[in-house]
Formats: sequence, C-alpha cells, structure tokens
Amino acid sequence: MGLEKSWTPYPIIHIDLSLAKDQDGPESLRFAIKDLIDIYCQRYGIDYMELTPGQCLRKIIENAYATHDSRVVVLIDEYDAPLLDVLHEKEQLDGMRKVMREFYQPLKACEGMIRFCFLTGITKFSPVSIFSTLNNIKNISMIPDYATICGITEHELTTVLSEDIDMMAEAYEVSHDEMHALLKRQYDGYHFTKKSEEVYNPYSLFNCFDQKEINNFWFQSGTPTFLFNQMRRFKTDITGLDNIEAPESEFYLPTENLDNALPLLYQAGYLTIKDYNPKSQMYTLSIPNQEVRIGFAEGLMPIYTGLPEGSVQAGCAYKMWDALDRGDIDLCMRELKAFLAGVPYVEGFREKLKDAATKEGFYEYTFYLILSMLNVYVQTQVKCWTGRIDAIIHCADTIYVLEFKTKVGADAALQQIDDKGYADRFATDPRKVVKVGVNFDIDTWTINDWAIES
Repeated sequence: MGLEKSWTPYPIIHIDLSLAKDQDGPESLRFAIKDLIDIYCQRYGIDYMELTPGQCLRKIIENAYATHDSRVVVLIDEYDAPLLDVLHEKEQLDGMRKVMREFYQPLKACEGMIRFCFLTGITKFSPVSIFSTLNNIKNISMIPDYATICGITEHELTTVLSEDIDMMAEAYEVSHDEMHALLKRQYDGYHFTKKSEEVYNPYSLFNCFDQKEINNFWFQSGTPTFLFNQMRRFKTDITGLDNIEAPESEFYLPTENLDNALPLLYQAGYLTIKDYNPKSQMYTLSIPNQEVRIGFAEGLMPIYTGLPEGSVQAGCAYKMWDALDRGDIDLCMRELKAFLAGVPYVEGFREKLKDAATKEGFYEYTFYLILSMLNVYVQTQVKCWTGRIDAIIHCADTIYVLEFKTKVGADAALQQIDDKGYADRFATDPRKVVKVGVNFDIDTWTINDWAIES
C-alpha cells in the first residue's frame, strides 16, 4: 500500500474528559465540561454562559465548519471517565448520564459537518444508555483491521526499534536476543481479536527505552483504583485470572449491565485474548504480561489480604524467590512461615482473615500475590478431572504442586495430591516435579507444617 502524498488540514476539536472526573453531581459536571471546551468557545466567538454543554459543542462544530470552510475532526479522550466513579450509585449515575447524553447529541446532529470522529474510553457503555440517537458510531475494538493500531508489533520492535533493543542490552550487559526476551515477557502479549498479532504496550516500552530500565511504567502512571474497587465489589477470584474461558458476549458486556468484573478487566487491558476455540466459540482470557501481573499483585495485596502496600517486598519475598530459584522449597516455606508469623500484628490482615470465605482460600490469595510480585509464574485453583489443584509454581528446572489445608496435617494435604493425581499432568515434562502439602494454623495465622515429596 502506497504512502499518502498529500495531507489535507482539518479544524480539530480535542476534548479530554478525564479532566472532568470526580464531580459531585450533574451541575458540577456541566460546569467541568464547559470549562474544558471554553478554549474553543473563545476561538469561535461563542458565549457559553447560557448554553448547555451539548449546545456549546454544536455551536463550536458549526462555527469551525463555517470559519474554515471545511469539515471538522472531533477527538474525545476517555469519553466514559466522568461516569466511572458513580457507576453503582444509580441516582447519581442517571443524572450525570443525562448530562453526557446531551453533550454527545451534536455528534449525530452535525454529522454532515464532521469529517472524522474518534472516541476512546476504558469501558463500554451501550449506545442507548449514553449516546441516545447516536447510531453512527462503529466500535472498532475487535475488528481485525484495527487490532494493532494501539500497540507496537513484533515486526516494528525488531526492525524500526532494533537499535533501542541494542542500547537496552548494553545498559543491562546482556545480548540483543536476551534483552528482546526480557522486553517480550514484560510488555508484550496483548491480543484484541481472535487471530491478531501480539502487541507491546507502547507507553511502557517507550518509557523503558527512554530511561534504560525495565519497570512497571503503566501502573506508575496511575493506580487503577476504580478497577480494584470493582473487583472488590464483585468479589473477583484473583487466582483464576490467568485462564478464564468466556464467550464474547460475557467479556464485552456494556458497563451499566455488569454483574462481575470480567468485562472491565478485559476492556481496560488487564486481561487479553490468549486463545479462541471456533467449535465452542469460547475465548480464553489471561493476564497479558509480567508488568500487569506485578502491578495487579501490588495493588491487590492491601485489598485482598490487608497487608500494607510494599510490606511483602520489604520482607521475605525475595528470599522466597531465591530459595525457589535454587530448588529449595523447604527454605521457601521457612521464609514464608517467618513472614506470616509477624503478620498478626497487622490489623488489616487479621480482619481480612476473619472475613474470608475459606481459610485455605485466604492463604491461597496471599501465597499467589506474593509469588506474582516476584516474576514467578504461579497458577491457583487449576482444574483437572479429579478436582482443583490449589497451586502450581513453574520454575526453570522444577514444577511445584501444592495443596493447602487448615484443619488437618501436611501429610493429609500431600496424600490428596497423590490420591487425586494432581501431578500426573506433568509426567512427560522434563522438569523435576515436587509435591508439597502445606498446613496453615488459623490460631497463630502462620504455617504449622509442610511435607515435601519429589
């Protein structure tokens, strides 16, 4: 396909609605939106004092069209941002949604004067609920032709950005290929259609190149408080996020009809498509990469366990990782026991433990989050034909299969692994398989004992 040779300028109206968040009602939202478009009102001689936000936008489009004798380009960032904080406050949401619906009406009424309109957002609201009669918007989120427009493809990284990989490799004193693998693990993995290319997170990748450091830049740009609150509201099982099967209708529901956090996790980029089965028409969703996994773990730790943010990394976590890396699961358990022994003094941890649906599940969450923060690939509640495996840890040379109990000894937990054949699935894996039964003491809130069998 040939490159464009002529570029036609168009008047542009760019509105960032993330700046209209955290309003306490419809009236303050109206003022916030009118404040955002004041620059265009001044540019095109519009007195907005007696006008609604939608009336202002209509006059801006009309005057821009007349002034430049050209159709207008409208760009709206985070179209849904003003509504997210009141998503579950029905009375407040209804009032603020009316404001947004009135604001968007000119996009339909003035379509003959609009050359191009592009809206971005974190979530999906149905056209009826927020855009009213605006039926000319096309959702391109899952159209293959657009699947790579928001990321860096593998081809782009290895060609146009190859020199940047070299500079990163020099900074880390590793080879080009080793650095490529590190970048892929940290920032790659996003799929937006059934068979699309994987893409890298461009924000994180370019910050990484700029600072010559592999870090969790996406989460540093802002904690997804809204998302974490929704996960807590819907009591999301965080241990199952690595392998969720769902039809497209389930993970792409309109935001106002949600009864679980899955659509939000997908729409906001914290889960992505990993596989599609055309026979069952089911998608497999998973966490995209290590950056998202670690960011999740750090953000969810205080919500799900009551442990203060940063307490795990400052404690035993790296010692646990070192023990696992050296194949010493016994030392890893001793480090975890020592860490948990100090936790009862943290009130939040005690309260979360009291409220937990099951004690085994609570410790499973804690174990999962700690290991996720350490670049360790851990799966929990893994389905098999005889039941669910509590946890599987994948290391370079070893696979650990774990069963957690609270009211029986570690030997009973280990026996369950054997009786139900939890380790059988790894019979042909070249890595060593180690079975671990763990018994937690709910009175002392730490590990009582554990049993290990290779």
